[in-house]
Amino acid sequence: MNFLKLAIASLLGSVVESVSVGDKLPSVDLHSGFPPKKVPSYLELQDALHDKGGVDEIIIYCVNDGAVMSAWARDLGVQHYEADDNEGRITFLGDPEGVLTRQLEMELTHPGPISVGIVGRCKRFAIYAVGGVVKYVAVSEAEDDPAGDARPEATMADAMLRAVLSLKEEL
Repeated sequence: MNFLKLAIASLLGSVVESVSVGDKLPSVDLHSGFPPKKVPSYLELQDALHDKGGVDEIIIYCVNDGAVMSAWARDLGVQHYEADDNEGRITFLGDPEGVLTRQLEMELTHPGPISVGIVGRCKRFAIYAVGGVVKYVAVSEAEDDPAGDARPEATMADAMLRAVLSLKEEL
């Protein structure tokens, strides 16, 4: 089992009983705090991420429970979205207590969102990892937009595809 996926599974142990993929998980994208177009952008570009970028799986998670994440995946029409389903490329996971979010140091701590009761939220970010090693991290945030709601571009699928292709050229 891939180290990054094993770490995610252990941190989210109360939600995920088992996580398994083939021997190779060259890349993973983790996302949280979704603007309306973010997840659909990954649905739309999942084949390009796989065929051009070599991304085997896209993991979408947020500080929420597994039932909400499952309902969200079904509402978006995503098939094979569960952690133990090896047929799909997009996996939805919940981080109900924010454990993974804190371990990744991606908790949104800006006073703006906290002042209106948004506590424990995850930053809007994407990670690209190869063989369990993080190669690229993007965070959509700015002083005037700490949650990245107005400008999520850095973590959208097209930006991640460009980053992945750029990294592949360097190898």
